Amino acid sequence: MTNRRAKRVVGLAVVAIAAVVAVTAVAAATPGGNVLVVADADTGEQLLTTPVEEGTPVMLNYTHSVEKTPVHDIYRVHNGSLEMTRMEFQSYGWGLPARENVTREGKWFVFDPPGTYEELYVEPGSVAGHRLRVGDEHYDLVALSDGDGVRLSIERRSMLTTTLDEFNR
Repeated sequence: MTNRRAKRVVGLAVVAIAAVVAVTAVAAATPGGNVLVVADADTGEQLLTTPVEEGTPVMLNYTHSVEKTPVHDIYRVHNGSLEMTRMEFQSYGWGLPARENVTREGKWFVFDPPGTYEELYVEPGSVAGHRLRVGDEHYDLVALSDGDGVRLSIERRSMLTTTLDEFNR
């Protein structure tokens, strides 16, 4: 290889590397949107990340451990948090709102609870069979967490991180 050609190859390599660095920097600085993160409550290890938008419904569905009836805790993504918008249950039992303004809709008791959560902690259990629904996607929290406690939160991600999350799915 001639000296002139070697300089040209090195110059092209430098330009290519600079372009990759510039694109990566722009992607890292560009907002990519929000994701719901399910992480191990003790270690912080991310078990699931899934894109969400303002207003995306997030539901925790489980079976009441004593009553053996279904319970639905319904949230929506609002301003980077999880806002609880509704609770549905079929019978009263420990931990359910007995002294609140509960209405009846068919076979369901319905409660409109107040509350917005930056973080939501859940102890998935095989008896309760905790399931998570995010928009139209369904996840088995017991299998996902291996029965360990989890933390749900909304995080803002850069375009680069969002792209890498999608790539790693």
